[in-house]
Amino acid sequence: MKTIDNSEDQDFQDFFSEMKAKDSTIVVPQFPRIRKSKSWGLIPIGIAASLALLAWFYRGDGSIQPLDHDVIIITLEEGQNDELQFKIESTTELESWESPTSSLLTDF
Repeated sequence: MKTIDNSEDQDFQDFFSEMKAKDSTIVVPQFPRIRKSKSWGLIPIGIAASLALLAWFYRGDGSIQPLDHDVIIITLEEGQNDELQFKIESTTELESWESPTSSLLTDF
């Protein structure tokens, strides 16, 4: 069973009534209103500008310029005294092709 102690209850009520009185004297400042960001309105403009730039740079000119059909072959050869030399050849066609990573398969 609960025992009722009026003096303790009265102490609690006095304590909290004092706290309420102190809280009522405190001035609470108003929070500033949050302004809506206008950057959301700029997103569609940025997308439209990007699409316009893509259309400008990737438009079809229609005129195709003929390319030079010469093939330049650059090879690196080991010379005397373990020195490396570049060998540059120019031909009109490519007779053979070697993968630049083929040495990785044969060396190891």
